[in-house]
Amino acid sequence: MSAWECAIVGCGSTFGSVEALLAHQVADHDAHECEICGETVPEGFFAIKHGLREHTRAEYVRFYDGDAEAIRERERVLDDVADALDPAVLEDLLSDEPIDVAEATDAAHATTS
Repeated sequence: MSAWECAIVGCGSTFGSVEALLAHQVADHDAHECEICGETVPEGFFAIKHGLREHTRAEYVRFYDGDAEAIRERERVLDDVADALDPAVLEDLLSDEPIDVAEATDAAHATTS
C-alpha cells in the first residue's frame, strides 16, 4: 500500500488510503473559494475537481494563471484518485459516525482481490 500525501501547500501529511487523505482535506483545511464562479468547495482534490469539471480549460488558465502542463498534472491527480477511491468508504469517513479507516480499507481491498 502506498502512502497518499496531502499536496496542499505547507501540509505534507501522509495517509494510508486516498479516502483518509480526502477526509483530511475536507476536515483539516480551510475551504477554497473558486476564483471563477465564487462557489466554496473543500481545498485540494475537490477544488481541483470543481475547477476542471465545472469550468472550461480557458477559464481555468485565465483565472488561475495556469498553463497546459498545470492542467494535465491536475487531470492526472483526478484520474489517480478516481482509480483508487472507494466512494462508500469516503462517505463513511465524512459522516457523523465515521468508520475505522484501516478496517474499511482492508475490507475494500478484500472485496477487490
